[in-house]
Amino acid sequence: MATLRDLGLSEYESRVYRSLLEMGPTTAKELSARSDVPMGRIYDVLNGLETRNLIRSQTASRPKKYVAVEADTALDRLLETKREELEQKVSQYEEIASELKTNLERADPVDEPFWTAALGEQEAADLLVERIATADERIVLVTATTALYMDLDTVGERIVDELEDAIERGVSVSVLMDPDVVDGLPQSVGRRYRYHLQNHRNFEVRVGANLTATSASIDGTELCLEVPHPTDAAELFGVINLKDPGFVANVREAVDSSWEQADRLEL
Repeated sequence: MATLRDLGLSEYESRVYRSLLEMGPTTAKELSARSDVPMGRIYDVLNGLETRNLIRSQTASRPKKYVAVEADTALDRLLETKREELEQKVSQYEEIASELKTNLERADPVDEPFWTAALGEQEAADLLVERIATADERIVLVTATTALYMDLDTVGERIVDELEDAIERGVSVSVLMDPDVVDGLPQSVGRRYRYHLQNHRNFEVRVGANLTATSASIDGTELCLEVPHPTDAAELFGVINLKDPGFVANVREAVDSSWEQADRLEL
C-alpha cells in the first residue's frame, strides 16, 4: 500500500500531516498528542513540513496554530520535488558516464579470433545495435531477405537511429539491400532516408539481387551475421558476432563484388 513515506516524508512527518488533515487548525501540543509524535520532536517535524510547503502556520495566534495544505496540492508538491531529485540524479550519472568514457582505456585488439552469439529476435537486435555503436571508421551493412525475420517497424528504427549517430561522428556507412527488404521497409524509415540520409556524403544505399545473408561489417575487423532457424525458415535463430579481420576481409570481397553490380536506392 502506498504511503507518504514513498514520496519522501518521514514517519513522524506522515503522522503529523495526516493528523492536521483530520483536525484542521491545531496547536503543536494537540498535534503531538493526536499523532503520537513526542513534544521534543514536534516542532522540528512541523518546521520540516512548512519548509516543504505542505502546511501553513498562523503566527499571530497564541499558541501558534498549524493547518495542512490540501491533499492534492501537497501530493503535487511532493511529486515535483521527487521529479527534480531524479532529474538531478540523471544529470549526475550522465556526467559520471561521460567522464568514465574518457578515462576507461580500451585494450589493444587481439589477433586471435573471438566470437559470441545472441539468440532470439530481441537479443539479436540488441547485439547488432550495440556493435554498430562501436564503429569508428566504416560500417558495411548487408540486408538480405533474412532481415525480414526481424520486426522492421521497431528494429529498423533502432538501426537507423544508430546509423545516424555513426554518420554524425564521421563513420562511413554503406548499406546493400535486397529488393524484398526495400519493399518491406516501414514508411518512417523510408522518410528518414529520403529527407535526412540520402544526400549525406558518408552514407550510401544500393539495391542488389541474390543476397543470401544479412550481416554488418564493423571497421573491417568484426562481423555480425544473422542466422536463420535451422527448422523454420520464417524464424530468426540469432546473430553471431565474429571478430576476425581475415575472415571479415574475405566476406568484404564478396560484398564489394555485389556492391559494384548494385543500383543506388531511390525512394
